Amino acid sequence: MTCGVCFKPYNDPRILSCLHSFCLQCLHHEIEKSGSQQMFQCPICEQNTSIPVGGASVLPQNLHLGFEVEVAGYMSKMTSNSDVACDQCAEGSSDPAVVFCCACHHFLCAFCLEHHKRNRMWSKHKIVGLDQEGARQLHTTMKPRDHYCSQPNHEDNKLNFYCETCSLLVCLHCTTVTHKSHSVKEISTVAKTHQMEMTGALEDAKEVVTKLTGAIDENKRMIEQVEISKRNAFLAINQAFEILQQTLEERKKTLLSELEAISLSKTTALTLQKEQFEKMVGDIGHYTDMASQILQTHTDHEIVALGGLIPTELQATLMRVQTTSLTPNQHSNISVSVKTDDLVRQLSKLGEIIVFIPSPSSCTWMSTSVARVGTRYHVKVQSKTSKGEEYPHGGVEVKGEMRSKTHNGAVVYGEVEDHRDGTYTITLTPQTAGPHQLLITMDGQHVQNSPNDLDVRPKRDYHTLCNAQQVIQCNWPLCVAIHDNGDIYVGSGDHCIYVFDQTGQLKNTIGSSGSGDGQFSYPYGISIKGDVLYVADSGNHRVQKLTSSGKFLHKFGQQGSGQGQFNFPVAVIIDSNNKLIVSDYNNHRIQIFNENGGWLLTVDGKGSGNHSFQSPWGLALDPQGNIHVAAQGSNTIKVFTKEGVYVRMYGDPNGPRGLAIDGEGYSLVSENSGLCLSIYDPEGNKIHTVGNLKDPYGTALDPRDGSVFIANYGANTVLKYCVNI
Repeated sequence: MTCGVCFKPYNDPRILSCLHSFCLQCLHHEIEKSGSQQMFQCPICEQNTSIPVGGASVLPQNLHLGFEVEVAGYMSKMTSNSDVACDQCAEGSSDPAVVFCCACHHFLCAFCLEHHKRNRMWSKHKIVGLDQEGARQLHTTMKPRDHYCSQPNHEDNKLNFYCETCSLLVCLHCTTVTHKSHSVKEISTVAKTHQMEMTGALEDAKEVVTKLTGAIDENKRMIEQVEISKRNAFLAINQAFEILQQTLEERKKTLLSELEAISLSKTTALTLQKEQFEKMVGDIGHYTDMASQILQTHTDHEIVALGGLIPTELQATLMRVQTTSLTPNQHSNISVSVKTDDLVRQLSKLGEIIVFIPSPSSCTWMSTSVARVGTRYHVKVQSKTSKGEEYPHGGVEVKGEMRSKTHNGAVVYGEVEDHRDGTYTITLTPQTAGPHQLLITMDGQHVQNSPNDLDVRPKRDYHTLCNAQQVIQCNWPLCVAIHDNGDIYVGSGDHCIYVFDQTGQLKNTIGSSGSGDGQFSYPYGISIKGDVLYVADSGNHRVQKLTSSGKFLHKFGQQGSGQGQFNFPVAVIIDSNNKLIVSDYNNHRIQIFNENGGWLLTVDGKGSGNHSFQSPWGLALDPQGNIHVAAQGSNTIKVFTKEGVYVRMYGDPNGPRGLAIDGEGYSLVSENSGLCLSIYDPEGNKIHTVGNLKDPYGTALDPRDGSVFIANYGANTVLKYCVNI
């Protein structure tokens, strides 16, 4: 309850526009000291307040604060150990006060208290004792004084009116004199208006404070996350450099070991050569010593007995010396080449502390525009920085929910998988059909294009597939693919591709028999993306790229078993990143290429174990981007990630060839030996079979409505089945 300038209890506090209050005298002094009569800077928050005409005296009184200061002063006297003078007694009276009147705001002695009780006007006033309990009651029972007009001759008039023109409290006489033509209202009316405004402001403030509290909590959580990130980064740095140190130490040991081995090898070789030379010297010395002794004896018998043997052995030894290299068989030089300059430069810049963060408004997501009741719906989220660069780390809070626009706004919350590389997969399973909103947030903020409308349809019913709704006559159909515009492309045993419109009328023929550009030999597999057509040109052991109208663009592959070579490729599909996946039938493998035919990866089916397969035919991608392989020689469907890692297998089809997967993960498999089309749910359970087919080959789905097409090779027809959706 002290002024921020004089640090004493407030005396006639006046309030600034920033809602800070100061003593009137302090404001006079501070304004005079500032030298400005128009603007005053608050000493606490430094916000400027316009000085009204008339100076600080015209600033609004902080009546509430003044009353609180007054109450605090009374409470201080009541709880002190000193006597308090009676406010009713004349000066010089020595009777101390014993009570306090909460209505009169007076301390009363025992005599004045009796008078107070006897007076009919005052007898019902609240009286409290001068102790702690009295001080406590004072704060709850004492009411502010009535405020009286300060104008001359108006001092007995209460300030019961408010002049909106002058923003002043005025008395009844003032309303008829100085404020006669002004907008004047009763103070109770103005108070009610202000009370409503303050109540509304308090509600708004409460809502804002709730948000701020949430933001503070989020900041606290983020601070904790910073510490966690710091700890993880610290561990990562130590681990990385420990690996480097370990690698350097191991390399040091290897080099020292190699040095020891080379040194030992050289020393051993030189030692053996030295010992050989020493033996030769010993042999020569032995023979020369013996010859010298014989020559000194001059005995003819001794000379004759050994004279022939000694020269022979000596000459033989000398001959060995002449035919032996006397140069050391090893060089003494052992040097080492450890080029550290480039490595030191690289190590000096090794590592980087990444401080950029993902920006929700820049983050993207990908999914289909249609979901199905009871079927898992997957959303892939890619976090990015504010510059649109992919953020390569996980750990961000990603949430997803599906909110019905009907059914009382029912909400389905998604399960989120953090792949720790900046991507996330949200899985939601809608429970009701109809229009929904898909909401995706990152760190509490919506990502790009969120919220987004989503159509949730009833569960697709493949049990209605019984009779074909359309039969297209086509010679030797091998495969089928559907363009976005509804055109039907059919690879034919006539070594060409027939193009039919939606009514089944032939509108174009692409290619002819041969091995030239744009010619085919058994086009067993075709795939369309936009206006680009890819063809598995099986008999020519290659893949061709054409426009949808048939113009040749590019080709790759040749017969063989090497990287990028084929032995009868029978299917080609395109993933979301424009990578081409090809079934290499007779090489028992799958190969993956970029859109221009550059080899990227091989998934080898040879060998044993769950990952192995034989004679792969049909290919399809599920909603998660996994590769499904119809292994004709293994009578099963194998599933691999886009990196070629085995995931699972399902089904027991009899000679599977064609393979298609819808947006919900249902697989449709044409069985060449089983003469049927089998349908599997996303978990791999067979749910329906369409029979009475004749040597079925390729299978395709219309991207617009999910209609099923089958190349019914044995009947020279392409069959279309409509699905109840």
